[in-house]
Amino acid sequence: MKPLPSDAPLSRGDILVMLDGLPVGLPAGRRSLPAIRSFLETLAMEHQRILCSLSVDGQPANLAQLPAARADFARVEAESIELDDMPLQLLKTARQQTAAARTHVESAVALVLINDGQIAREFWWDLARELKEPLLTLSLLPEDACGPAHSGASLKQLRKWQLQQLAAIIKTVDEACWSDDTMALSNALENRALPWLDKLHELICLWDETVSAGARLAAADKL
Repeated sequence: MKPLPSDAPLSRGDILVMLDGLPVGLPAGRRSLPAIRSFLETLAMEHQRILCSLSVDGQPANLAQLPAARADFARVEAESIELDDMPLQLLKTARQQTAAARTHVESAVALVLINDGQIAREFWWDLARELKEPLLTLSLLPEDACGPAHSGASLKQLRKWQLQQLAAIIKTVDEACWSDDTMALSNALENRALPWLDKLHELICLWDETVSAGARLAAADKL
């Protein structure tokens, strides 16, 4: 990506802003993280690109939930991608969300055993929201993103099946979390949620390999 022109200095106060490895001039009044993100998103769109990641002082940040009140940062680094690369980015995000959810569920298998029922239930309800995130990300994939139908089923149909499976798992775990014995909740998480996450991760990896292969072929055709 070419350097982005700006008449503003490279930093405003003690804040350094980078986009795709290049310093970006930060206009006056753009000191909060949401304001900086909005500015970077606009710059990326001017180059027909989409902002895909953001880090603050070297730590990855959630683009959708930046703390407006935070003021103790000195460096913001962002990356953007071309529109054609969006399917790969979505699959990468879904894969990361699935891995994070699995780590949290694996920890919950033991944690719910040492907490009372109400705390264990609240813990599960937070996890249930996290389990949905990869499927919400995958819902943004174009129908033809992963090539021909897999095992005779379209991408749309596979996503519907995943939603139905997750709904059944959530219902089962919800029932278990009301048991007087937290072992029931622990077993439901271990025997239902974890295997589903493992299979979802395998499916996302397969889609990622398919899309990556298609991208390599398309790039080779341009040579």
